Amino acid sequence: MDTFADRLGRIGAWFGQNKYLGAIKNAFQNFMPATISGAIGVLWTNVLVNDTVVQGNAQGLGGLFKPIMVLAPINTVFAAISFCTISCISVGIVMLVAQEIGEANGETGAFPAVLGFIAWGVVTPTAHVVTGLASSLTNAAGDAISIGDVLTKSGVTDLSKVGTFTGFSGDYLGATGLFTALIVGIVALEIYNAFRKMDSLKIKMPEQVPPGVARAFEVLIPTFLTLVVVGLIGWIVQTITGQYVNDLIKTVIQQPLLNIIGDNIIAVMFMYVLISLFWLVGIHGSNMLAAIKEPIFRPMLYANTALFTEGKTIALTPEIKAHGYYTMNVTMMSMFAEWGGAGVTLSLIIAIFIFSKREDNRAIATLSIVPGLFNINETMTFGIPLVLNPILGIPFILAPVVCIFIGWLLINIHFCPYIVLEVPWTMPPILMGFLATGGSIMGAISQIIVIVVATLIYIPFLLIYERYQNKQANEAQ
Repeated sequence: MDTFADRLGRIGAWFGQNKYLGAIKNAFQNFMPATISGAIGVLWTNVLVNDTVVQGNAQGLGGLFKPIMVLAPINTVFAAISFCTISCISVGIVMLVAQEIGEANGETGAFPAVLGFIAWGVVTPTAHVVTGLASSLTNAAGDAISIGDVLTKSGVTDLSKVGTFTGFSGDYLGATGLFTALIVGIVALEIYNAFRKMDSLKIKMPEQVPPGVARAFEVLIPTFLTLVVVGLIGWIVQTITGQYVNDLIKTVIQQPLLNIIGDNIIAVMFMYVLISLFWLVGIHGSNMLAAIKEPIFRPMLYANTALFTEGKTIALTPEIKAHGYYTMNVTMMSMFAEWGGAGVTLSLIIAIFIFSKREDNRAIATLSIVPGLFNINETMTFGIPLVLNPILGIPFILAPVVCIFIGWLLINIHFCPYIVLEVPWTMPPILMGFLATGGSIMGAISQIIVIVVATLIYIPFLLIYERYQNKQANEAQ
């Protein structure tokens, strides 16, 4: 056991010290207040102040309680909040990850974030043909219809005269551009760091020049060369492949990862086995794998949020799959496999309150109930303790794996709606299920189901563990 713990500890240390994984993890964590604010905006416009009726069913509170629609005029404010946070997440992430890499390389100030955004803009197309843009319409198969299709069906024969516009497309600003944002933010700042270390590229100003101005001239050439190199990389990629960097990354890296790992329940279950194993040797497993989990599963959440924001129904019908919702995403994992903390230990607390006859275990459970309701479980992990516990370690690994499978199953049989909104990770269970599914009672019921199942998993192991504790106490007397 000591050898196994030592090996896991070395792996955990590598994850924790890796500059790039740490930068990715910190970037997403720092942007989380913005995404939760955006989720509140979506909740406001799509659930609270919404009187839309689809197939006779009210899609929002406004359909059931008309007086709330008096607030409808300010829906534009909340719609703008959700657009500038969730729909523009790639901008925020590229700046934050660039800032993290810059600071890791010894940079100070906010310039690395600015440079990261500019580098991202250099490889992102800004000229768009109007006719090629997607409209809000879809055909019978659920595929998007372009504006060109609409114009052609309306009798317009010469589409070349419709024109172009300049700006960043929503496809590059939102979740589909996240991988590009991460890669560009890291690569650009590493290139910049290499140039910045070359003394021959620094413009030295007289001592009388203010430090801020001198600093600007000192990094002028490294900045320009960085943008030239990044731009040339983008140009070479487009020349060879015929695709922009973001489109290539999406088709070659992002989408295959989402298909192979993202909606693959076996891969996700294995990931939670690893997370639990880290915890059992005293390493924060969730933090260790956050940098791997976030880039894959967070875009899936924001893709769901975008569809929900557009008004795509999340009714519990098989046809919903045509809209492109993902079963897995970061909030779905929090909802089904992380409630009560790692190992879903809130269920162990429940089991202790019902079945435990030992005062020491009940005392620890009493201290842990309030933190556990907010998904914090260190008092249980190190108080029972669960760390290096060969008996309770089994359900600690098994319970979250079973819960994530049940969650995946409930969503795929359309018992539970798709998870579409980000909620704070400290949101208490049941309420989390209600909010994450866009205000659906079935989300809350689904979370109650996994709480019951996880508690049943812990009960026999708790009884075995207490018999072991009693035996040890008797032998010590």
